[in-house]
Amino acid sequence: MKLNQVIAVLQTIKANSTKAKTAVYHQIQKSPMFQGISRTYQPVAEDGFVYPPENQTLQLKAEDLLGQFEQACSELFNLCATQDWANAEAKADIVVDGNTILREVPVSYLLFLEKQLVDIKTFISSLPVLDTTETWVYDQQQECFATEPKLTTKTKRIVKPVVLYEATKEHPAQVKESSEDVPEGTWRTVKFSGAISIARQNELLRRVDKLMQEVIFAREQANSLEVTKNNSVSRSVFGYLFAPSNIR
Repeated sequence: MKLNQVIAVLQTIKANSTKAKTAVYHQIQKSPMFQGISRTYQPVAEDGFVYPPENQTLQLKAEDLLGQFEQACSELFNLCATQDWANAEAKADIVVDGNTILREVPVSYLLFLEKQLVDIKTFISSLPVLDTTETWVYDQQQECFATEPKLTTKTKRIVKPVVLYEATKEHPAQVKESSEDVPEGTWRTVKFSGAISIARQNELLRRVDKLMQEVIFAREQANSLEVTKNNSVSRSVFGYLFAPSNIR
């Protein structure tokens, strides 16, 4: 069989083992079934009344439950041993676009890396990106993105008198105050941003997706390792634990 076949059935075997062990535990709780009795009556006088015997059959033996418990565990113990022994040998290279990223990576690390890449993809997707309403260029001196300089005029308001009517011999001049905005100077504005471009973000996400695909492929390749089912672990463990004893 192959390692991926072992992995496929392992959860079912675990569930069956748990169910079988639970059944044994339930039997342990039935204390009366571990008890038996045989009572016979013998009168003192030869012609005395003889009471009928009393019997209660012994239904469970603790030693028998040891065997049931071992049976409930055996297949799981052997299958887990088969998987873990195989995992120690199952390895594969991670190759992306013909380039080997990592060599002889164990299955356990491939599983770890696969989960980490999910987190890395979430991280990259959360990075701030440049405002698309602006035109950005990379500023080598500031080591970040910057916009082209934008010039805006700064104005100030001034108030000046406006003569409505010139003075005459009979009347003084009529003057009214008027305000107007006049150029005072020029603002030169450059915006800076520590964000990344959408193109850069998409590039990073493509790399993560590609590496994740190759990690999954490597894991499947490693899990296709031919394995020999280990049937000796259970016998060794329980052979020691539940070995017959002279102690009763």
